[in-house]
Amino acid sequence: MAHRNDAGTTAPPVRDQADTVLQVAERLHAMDPDWVVFFREVLGVDGVIRRSFRDPDSLAEFECSPQHARIRDLLDDLRSRQRDRPPEREAQRVVTVRMPRSLHEQLKAEADDHRVSINTLCISKLLRILDDRARRDSASGDDNAD
Repeated sequence: MAHRNDAGTTAPPVRDQADTVLQVAERLHAMDPDWVVFFREVLGVDGVIRRSFRDPDSLAEFECSPQHARIRDLLDDLRSRQRDRPPEREAQRVVTVRMPRSLHEQLKAEADDHRVSINTLCISKLLRILDDRARRDSASGDDNAD
């Protein structure tokens, strides 16, 4: 089904847009960019996904699609290949999270076990949570398919 966009015209069906977005992501992935660049250009606030799916319903539908799951896999692939490569410099933002000392100690121990910083561990966990949610949503959407 086609969706109406902000201009009042009918946008292509989400499936067609999803295929196009995936093609863009795969071309960028083939260029082996830093994972931060891939994230920004594809999944970021001004990335191709949000430019292609401007209304919340079509974005939510896309986030449950196999194309979105494939894009998350491409991101994971870049992150795993680039663990030893110095990251491209992008403006950084700082978030302060208050947590119990015991949780901080557990995160520090886990980061030490993986030989990464707490920051790297937390970013990985946040991305994994988002990916797991998208996969669950996709799986539950598959159950409702005709």
